[in-house]
Amino acid sequence: MKRLVKGDKAPQFTLEDDQGNNVSLVDLAGKKVLVYFYPKAMTPGCITQACGLRDVNAQLADLNTIVLGVSPDPVKKLQNFVTKKELNFPLLSDTDHAVADAFGVWGEKKFMGKTYDGIHRISFLVDEQGTIEHIFDKFKTKDHHQVVIDYLTQ
Repeated sequence: MKRLVKGDKAPQFTLEDDQGNNVSLVDLAGKKVLVYFYPKAMTPGCITQACGLRDVNAQLADLNTIVLGVSPDPVKKLQNFVTKKELNFPLLSDTDHAVADAFGVWGEKKFMGKTYDGIHRISFLVDEQGTIEHIFDKFKTKDHHQVVIDYLTQ
């Protein structure tokens, strides 16, 4: 797993969102985009992280920042997540983990004595020109949204 670093060009991608629409990073040029990778919809940590971003999404929009959540979940599961938790930003389905691979966040994980491949919980702030401006990789799910806001308002 070779993760992207600050200054790298963000990989261009198009993924299906929770509503079945295609979302392309290239179409969001001119705005900052928080591409946040999370392991699995409707799990406790992912709910906490998503709801935190939901609650500050208007503030992020005021800071010219769009949120895109990316996981290997199928569209139907993402629809359920968005509806149940009243999320106000798109969740993207990366079932073959090609985008996670391109960002370097798919790799070996260990949990309760088991080793498996999966998404590492890392977020990338892509600037208006499509370059990785900042990487958020040291946060707790309950604080993720505040770490992002603090960075954007510094």
